[in-house]
Amino acid sequence: MNKGKSLLAGAAVLFSGALLTACGQSKGASEKQVLNWMTSAEIITMDPSKATDATSFTQMENTMEGLYQLDKDNQAKEALATKAAQSKDGLTWTFDLRKDGKWSNGQAVTAKDFVYSWQRTVNPKTASQYSYIFSGIKNADAIVAGKKAPSSLGVKALGKYKLQVKLDHKLPYFKLLLAFPVFFPEDQTAVEKYGSKFGTSSKITVFNGPFVQKGWTGANMSWKMVKNKNYWNKSAVKLAQINFMVEKSPSTAYNLYQDGKLDTAILSAQAAKNLQKQAGYVIRKNNGTTYMQFNTKLAKFKSTKLRQAVSMALDRKALAKTLGGGFTGATTFTAADMTKVDGQDFTQLAQDKTTKQITSYHKTLAQKTFKEALKDLQLKKLSFTLLTADDDSSKAIGEYIQSALETAFGNQVSVKVQSLPTKSQFAKMDSGNFEACVSGWNADFADPISFLDCMTSTNGYNSGKWSNKQYDQLIAKSKTVTSSSQRMQLLAKAENILMTDQGVTPLVQSGSAWMLNTKVKGLIYNGSYYFEYAYLQ
Repeated sequence: MNKGKSLLAGAAVLFSGALLTACGQSKGASEKQVLNWMTSAEIITMDPSKATDATSFTQMENTMEGLYQLDKDNQAKEALATKAAQSKDGLTWTFDLRKDGKWSNGQAVTAKDFVYSWQRTVNPKTASQYSYIFSGIKNADAIVAGKKAPSSLGVKALGKYKLQVKLDHKLPYFKLLLAFPVFFPEDQTAVEKYGSKFGTSSKITVFNGPFVQKGWTGANMSWKMVKNKNYWNKSAVKLAQINFMVEKSPSTAYNLYQDGKLDTAILSAQAAKNLQKQAGYVIRKNNGTTYMQFNTKLAKFKSTKLRQAVSMALDRKALAKTLGGGFTGATTFTAADMTKVDGQDFTQLAQDKTTKQITSYHKTLAQKTFKEALKDLQLKKLSFTLLTADDDSSKAIGEYIQSALETAFGNQVSVKVQSLPTKSQFAKMDSGNFEACVSGWNADFADPISFLDCMTSTNGYNSGKWSNKQYDQLIAKSKTVTSSSQRMQLLAKAENILMTDQGVTPLVQSGSAWMLNTKVKGLIYNGSYYFEYAYLQ
């Protein structure tokens, strides 16, 4: 299970020109317990109710804390919660909170902070794209739909350090959900003090996790996390400081690693091949899928045939090989090797002959289907702009799609790739101001619903506004059935519909190759890096 994920800016970066062979070590880091770390994308926000991107969530996971956190085996372990009790019917949960949790402004973290945070996130006025994930908590769906007041949400402070949560139906993955930053508490005093500016810089954000963030101004490409001296578990935190920098170029990142200025670096495809046997080489697998989606509000992209033709024109194995470093071709939206159903991978359960054909490389069939689609649309040529993030992997994916479609369809298609900083890309996607885009999703918890919920017709992450009534009904029904087997069958049918219709076009499953200072120990990776127990040996 991966937590804290959303639209990805591209995990691996590509195409270093030189032959890279050595392994870097951060000079003097072991004595100072200071890490120098890179990320390939900038922070969007530090507001848990408004975050959508991987970088922001990783920052929150290390500077803030909820009821649970994930351990190295992706299991939920108690954090601010010290005890959890569940009613016989499984619909009422009661949590005892530790009494030594504190905000960085000195205030105690209390049950009311959870109540305030959750009510704020589901409030339509907040416009949180993650409000949907509260589905299953009493009245959440009605609140998100504007039919009930946020105060009616099934969460209540029974005392300063006792929290009660009521559910509409059982949630088998509830504890895993609670480890996700969207469910973290929020300090009402701070949020109301800073208003709309809350979370837009380090100075106007409050923290309660193992580290305190400093130096992020809202737009800069470097900042740091410093050990939180008021953290309840501060004795476990060995690192004094983590210095972050945004580095989108693989060759630059590796050179910095070689020079001892970084303790880690994402590798290019060529570098990954060259460095596989070097000390410090690691592969990070994600429960994540990079995909393309079309703006179906536009007449030309309403055509299912057109979307199917595009899918069949893409050689996903070739794309994954180009990206290198752990990427694999994706033929489903839901990540493979994440969920087993009676010993079978969920993605196998969801596929049939038709979907396998549509999500595989079939140049001749793609050309035939594309020609039919143009005729139906009364178009002689398809022209569109493909939006991507501006990191190297995202740009490379965009360039591959451009080349593949122009190779398959010749002068019948014209594709322009527009690569923008992550924040600008997200803004265009959120507003619907795009024709087609490359984006990604990492599971918030190890269940297909974490993917499939995103593509319901009313979900904020469905940027392309693809809509299918049967799909929506299947997802809704999956949330109410008590049988686990029946639930998975419903989700498999939904995945099948999504792939048949090409509501999204899966490209690759995420993975990346890294160099990591061999002195770094205790680091937890479950889709994002968690530093509480990390240290330099």
